[in-house]
Amino acid sequence: MNGFLFEQIIFGPVRSRRLGISLGVNLLPSNIKHCTFNCLYCECGWTKPKSKQCLTFPSREDIKKALEQKLLVMRNKNAMLDTITFAGNGEPTLHQEFSGIMDDAIALRNTHYSKARVAVLSNASLAGEKSIAGALMKADQNILKLDAGTNETFQKINNPRIKISLQKVLENLKQFKGQMIIQSLFVRGTYRGVAFDNTTDAELDAWLKHIDMLRPKLVMIYPIARATPTEDVEKVPMEDLQKIAAKVEALGIATEVYP
Repeated sequence: MNGFLFEQIIFGPVRSRRLGISLGVNLLPSNIKHCTFNCLYCECGWTKPKSKQCLTFPSREDIKKALEQKLLVMRNKNAMLDTITFAGNGEPTLHQEFSGIMDDAIALRNTHYSKARVAVLSNASLAGEKSIAGALMKADQNILKLDAGTNETFQKINNPRIKISLQKVLENLKQFKGQMIIQSLFVRGTYRGVAFDNTTDAELDAWLKHIDMLRPKLVMIYPIARATPTEDVEKVPMEDLQKIAAKVEALGIATEVYP
């Protein structure tokens, strides 16, 4: 199945199930998904091999200009805005000027929509780099992915395109010392005849240990909501998600569940 790609630098605003009225910022090429992961559930589709990618990133100046223009239009219309969200066609921290772009977005937010938040949706795979970690810490909502309890399931579901283990992701997450939001998508299914399920007792026990160790400000729990690259993906029922959330809350960590 083909994925959905964002063709513009700025998209929306849209009403997000997690972020309210959200204005999206896509730092990645408009014609292709570009990510360090190849998650089996990604709405943007598959990450192509490096040899088949033709990558043209928007410049920092173009991103700043596009965001300011959109914010001015919205402000002139008295439009509401809850969040400026770095998301788009893959992993936003892949942009070489991510840190400077974050500074630009925060300055524009302060000028035009001072009450809005700046959020980043990241898989934390590159957060071991000092400049990226520092930029993520500047976000009001530093939202980082943790979908698995074991490396085996991590490799199946998140299907990384770089050489990385779950342990390395956890090391990247630990450095934030709880100053982050963990986003976890729960899913079941099969891919190429291999089953995956991050809702088993063993997976959840391991995942909960990671959550307890990381002590994030909030855990966002959600199922698939859009088309996925492979058809054999099952949406986890709300009842199951709420049971998972209750286990997180029993650790004394705030949790939100999204349908």
